[in-house]
Amino acid sequence: MAEGRARRIATAEVVRTERLSAHMVRVVLGGEGLAARFTVGDFTDHYVKLLFAPEDVTYAEPWDLEEIRSTHPREHWPRQRAYTVRSWDAVRHELTIDFVVHGDEGLAGPWAARVQPGETVRFLGPGGAYGPDPTADWHLLAGDESALPAIGATMEHMPRGAVVIALVEVSGPDDEQKIATPDGITPIWIHRGARPVGEALVEAVTALRFPTGRVQAFVHGEAGFVKELRRHLRTERGIPAKQLSISGYWRLGETDEGWRAIKRDWNAQVEAEQEPVGARA
Repeated sequence: MAEGRARRIATAEVVRTERLSAHMVRVVLGGEGLAARFTVGDFTDHYVKLLFAPEDVTYAEPWDLEEIRSTHPREHWPRQRAYTVRSWDAVRHELTIDFVVHGDEGLAGPWAARVQPGETVRFLGPGGAYGPDPTADWHLLAGDESALPAIGATMEHMPRGAVVIALVEVSGPDDEQKIATPDGITPIWIHRGARPVGEALVEAVTALRFPTGRVQAFVHGEAGFVKELRRHLRTERGIPAKQLSISGYWRLGETDEGWRAIKRDWNAQVEAEQEPVGARA
């Protein structure tokens, strides 16, 4: 997102909600604010940053982020949560966002589970950087629940004839969804059960027999397993960085704010550590 665009706050209204699976809720947004200003491009990992006012804190309408930050202490600034644009209906002007929900854990998940039609939602964006390359020989998509909305959007926008292998780790069978490419390719669902997040997914990717040709890979989710898969793809499989979209959406043991504060430096360190031998000048 360009800096100027990122600071403009968009406003929408909740149109409807839907329970998709045991741990995922869909929220559909609409309203005049979306009809007047919102649009997305060709990326399938488009995201928006939802804004949540801290409890008992109110702002002048319409919300102005620079004004809020200049007149309120930092602890009273809106909290931001980034979520993938699952779909955008340019005819109905409806924006669909899917939320992982684990009871009262977190901020946006519990909000999505209880929000009602008509409520106002404010956000920044959209941003985005990835879309399926029609010239790739095949596509690898891998992630946990947090990456499922982007993987779903990517699969549905694949060009016909694309060779796609999508591996998605979820808690169990109640978290599977109906997702497919235009040619009917569906994800390979990996059930985590009681295992640590990402462990089974790493095993599946490392054991995978890669098709021949140039791969474009999208690997996102918890930062720990993303680090392992980045090392595997870059150093063991020898895949160039330009063919990879790979980053941690979240990290075990870190709050969202804490992870965002260290994510850039953490990613840079991981990339430097995992640069293939002989790649340095």
